[in-house]
Amino acid sequence: MNDNIRKAADVIRRSQHMISLTGAGISTESGIPDFRSTGGLWEKYDPSIYASIETFHHNPEKVWQMIFDMLELTSGAVPNPGHRALARLEAMGLLKAIITQNIDNLHQEAGSERVIEYHGNASRLECLACGREYEVAGFPVQEKVPPRCGDCGKILKPSVVFFGEMIPHEALSRSQLLAEQADVVMVVGTSAVVYPAAGIPIVAKRNGAAIIEFNVSETDFTRSITDIFIQGKAGETLPVLLDQLAE
Repeated sequence: MNDNIRKAADVIRRSQHMISLTGAGISTESGIPDFRSTGGLWEKYDPSIYASIETFHHNPEKVWQMIFDMLELTSGAVPNPGHRALARLEAMGLLKAIITQNIDNLHQEAGSERVIEYHGNASRLECLACGREYEVAGFPVQEKVPPRCGDCGKILKPSVVFFGEMIPHEALSRSQLLAEQADVVMVVGTSAVVYPAAGIPIVAKRNGAAIIEFNVSETDFTRSITDIFIQGKAGETLPVLLDQLAE
């Protein structure tokens, strides 16, 4: 691992436009299980039903059964050393942006400012009827009563992308531009199977970028586009990378 981290540090020092794509794996160390893994949210709730925008339109109370559990998983989590290491890389001027598939707000809480939320953010709520937005913290969701809009009274929806919804246009366009400009992509804790996000490193690779992958196990990226694979938990490997960059 240390040899690969030294190689990664050398590549990063020479980079001019490094970005990172992060997934559920960086947040598991903060106590948020991967929704797709054993014991994850999708084992209890069929996502084709409970995470469907069509179901929400017809029966939002049913969907909120799942949302309450989702908020319980994410609300008590705090950033781990992996999140903080990425924030530090941004502060050092080495990391230009994070594109995250996570909805937990942990990158921002760790201090990262240039975060593109590909799938939204569970700390915010929105009214699909009138467009008003709210912070989850303003509602007693622990009482398990679906929150309603103060203007029109409709049940609110978390500002996350449900199945059947489009990825936000701004997130798509900014991510595409960043991928085309990138000379290094740090892939951190993502399974590389959820598209279109998984296409971001592929676009960058086609434009000559180096792909540095941080994951606990190999992925489709490892076997196809990854240049440097650093195996282990992001909360352990990314701080080692910071130490190497400081030398």
